Amino acid sequence: MSDHILPGQKKPKLIVVVAFDRGDDGEMFAAYGPADQQSEERAIRTAKTLVGRHVGVIAWSRDADPALGDYGPPTVLFTDGEVPDME
Repeated sequence: MSDHILPGQKKPKLIVVVAFDRGDDGEMFAAYGPADQQSEERAIRTAKTLVGRHVGVIAWSRDADPALGDYGPPTVLFTDGEVPDME
């Protein structure tokens, strides 16, 4: 079984920001994103700029190898307001 990761090489990460609003029916929906980010620091900065304009904002990351469909557990980097549970 191949890891596709060489020793000393970082695993690829999926880093995402999503902002949520509520529709007329009260259901939450993604009003911004999911938007891929280049770093965890940038994701946190982006999420903080969305606070106050949406009912909820979350920035999260996870180890990911989309070619293999291999995804690690999500790590919340920043959250504010109401956000749905992560699956």
